[in-house]
Amino acid sequence: MAFKLLKGDITKLSVDAIVNAANCTLLGGGGVDGAIHAAAGRELLAECKTLGGCATGEAKLTKGYKLPAKYVIHTVGPIYRNGKCGEEELLSSAYRNSLHLAKEQGFHSLAFPLISAGVYGYPKAEAIRIAAKEIIEFLKENDMEIFLVLYDAETYHLAQTILEA
Repeated sequence: MAFKLLKGDITKLSVDAIVNAANCTLLGGGGVDGAIHAAAGRELLAECKTLGGCATGEAKLTKGYKLPAKYVIHTVGPIYRNGKCGEEELLSSAYRNSLHLAKEQGFHSLAFPLISAGVYGYPKAEAIRIAAKEIIEFLKENDMEIFLVLYDAETYHLAQTILEA
């Protein structure tokens, strides 16, 4: 289908699933993780407590509860240290595992935030490049509508520039 950039709030999208850039506890946090938990309601936290956390690069599924999205795919991206500690492979894995989970569920639409580029410190340009690479590769063999949702105008314009190059 398609890969599209969006500027806005991922918690407002009516898609089959949104991806949560979670921490390894899956019990909520700051940034997009906190926003998704706040918008979904207490039921999301209750379900997350039953999952036993999530390793970096892996992905787990919950219902969307009060979100317009039917489901939430929780994935844990790496904390950026220096780029020499396996961060790129872990970030790629977070996208790949989320995409494969969406495919297994038969989803037709999926929205990602920019994983690890907030408090985890991943350089935004590199995070955009990795996200785009994994999504485009997936779409070569799979039919799904995928959005990369960027919260602020600066990151959105950076992504536009990178993807047009």
